[in-house]
Amino acid sequence: MTTSVRIPLMAANWKMHLSIAEGVAFIAKLHELLGNPQDREVLIAPPFTHLWPLREPMAAAGFSLAAQNCHWETQGAFTGEVSLTMIAETGCRYVIVGHSERRHIFGESDAWIGRKTAAALSRGVVPIVCIGEKIEEREAGLTEEVLRRQLTAGLEGLRVDTPEKLVIAYEPVWAIGTGRTATPGQAQDAHAFVRGWLAQRFDKAVANGIRILYGGSVKPDNVDDLMAQPDIDGALVGGASLQADSFARIVQYKKSGKSP
Repeated sequence: MTTSVRIPLMAANWKMHLSIAEGVAFIAKLHELLGNPQDREVLIAPPFTHLWPLREPMAAAGFSLAAQNCHWETQGAFTGEVSLTMIAETGCRYVIVGHSERRHIFGESDAWIGRKTAAALSRGVVPIVCIGEKIEEREAGLTEEVLRRQLTAGLEGLRVDTPEKLVIAYEPVWAIGTGRTATPGQAQDAHAFVRGWLAQRFDKAVANGIRILYGGSVKPDNVDDLMAQPDIDGALVGGASLQADSFARIVQYKKSGKSP
């Protein structure tokens, strides 16, 4: 199995930005700019309040819808939380789990991330499991140790028998919203480590098919070099995904010899 079977996944994480009206206009503009790309998947993760209103425009444009977070329980007394069952009802195919902002601002533990990942898999929603090191961990040479710990906790005891059921996003914390980006080589090294870990944890064929995204100040001017790396299968984009023109250029990255 080669990288040619991994359809690139270009994901926009809007975080706590854009109104519903702005979101509808964004989707219309992005669709106008992109048409219906056949060789890559376009995903948008808007705020929870936007999921239902954007469901039909997203489907009409051929884009995939994702939630930015979830709770692992099906229902219960969890004020302010949203279950995977509720998320699935909105038409979401994906859910982002363990984003660095959830880990480091809201204090979500590796164990919590694991429970959310398990819940998503059990309910047929594809988890995009985010992992990544802080700057002091990278400078101390602990990047692989941190990634190993997060992967082990996030996927412990879980069965992934087909690669379409799981996405991993490597997002170095020091590169998120800072303007700093991992070099293509740094990003590739981390992605190769993750794929090797997946091959040991699951199956080599499955690991070769799982898409691993890069997130961390992805922009139109660096996406081409990032996407040229053999183990980078897409991007999880924050600030540069809030303007349709900017995100469209990221989606339309120049292949630089890498065939999706």
